[in-house]
Amino acid sequence: MDADAPCAPVPERAIVRTRGDNRAPAPIAALDLGTNNCRLLVARPDGDGFTVLDAFSRAVRLGEGVEHSNLLGAAAQARALKALRICASKIRSHRVSDARIVATEACRRASNGMGFVRRVAREVGLQMEIISAEEEARFAVAGCAPLIDPDAEQLLVFDIGGGSTELIWVDMSRTPPSRRESLVRTLAPSGNDGDQCANARAAAAHITDWISVPLGVSTLHERFADIGDEVRRFGAMSHHFEAQLDRFIPFRAEDRQVMSTRLQIIGVSGTATTFGALHLGLPTYDRSKVDGMWLSANAAVAVAERLLTEGTESASNRGIGPGRAELLLSGAAILMTVLRSWPVVRMRIADRGLREGMLYGLLQQRRIAAQ
Repeated sequence: MDADAPCAPVPERAIVRTRGDNRAPAPIAALDLGTNNCRLLVARPDGDGFTVLDAFSRAVRLGEGVEHSNLLGAAAQARALKALRICASKIRSHRVSDARIVATEACRRASNGMGFVRRVAREVGLQMEIISAEEEARFAVAGCAPLIDPDAEQLLVFDIGGGSTELIWVDMSRTPPSRRESLVRTLAPSGNDGDQCANARAAAAHITDWISVPLGVSTLHERFADIGDEVRRFGAMSHHFEAQLDRFIPFRAEDRQVMSTRLQIIGVSGTATTFGALHLGLPTYDRSKVDGMWLSANAAVAVAERLLTEGTESASNRGIGPGRAELLLSGAAILMTVLRSWPVVRMRIADRGLREGMLYGLLQQRRIAAQ
């Protein structure tokens, strides 16, 4: 990420405004339409943060088949529109004042992605934008700010999505522990204001490098679906993903030893949270037990080995839905490649990221407007 690059303006249509309640901070909302899931958070501003009022998540598999056809299919669009109508209803019922509504890799990749965005506006009434991989990465890091270890000097955040995986390396060695959380929060893009651009550049200067690998749990699964043996498929997926990291500066052998000093790794959403739930043996997923938990590297290896020996079907019997279990092997290949590339004693798991980062961006925009 170039610290000297100009801040990309947020299109006016990207920030949805309605009339709120003047007696209390009006709610804000963040909606993320990804390759696999449609997720919404509605929150009320609370000091420098926010309190979640409502949440929604549904598997829509918007990116189904995009890897081969380069098109969003009719059935996938219908599933996404159904979920988006529910989100629109929640946004209206909570009288949300500001909302950020984004689509990511599936719409970035599909040739009819912009056409689908226009269809959402026409049929659902939501003004959605397709954000860049860079914006997605910055949002993910900003959303994880509360989980930063005060003793960490280097931070690696990886976000395994359905269609892509973002890795962001932040150098915090010159930042006092008391300022690290607020520093990382400034990474959330929120507008084209001059002061905000200055803040973003100051924060970006601490980013050593970032990369968006066009491989997520769905795309990697589809690419190697013809290999029947799970052990062979896992090895092939791991090797293929690792080869995509060559352009990532912290992956270079000569840099790894220096950069791994006091390194914290945070795994965001999806595969990371599923690994946490499987390690804890939860009969049903419980965000309160998984979000923010520490997972040792040995425990992560044990989960991966269990998936390979027992098969991913076993995950379906441990509270993981069959659709997610099918994609767990490709997610495990990515997660274990990260831990093998940058060995740490433990990693932190975040059931947060993109949506929370967007909410922080909206809060920053409010503070700027109030000045």
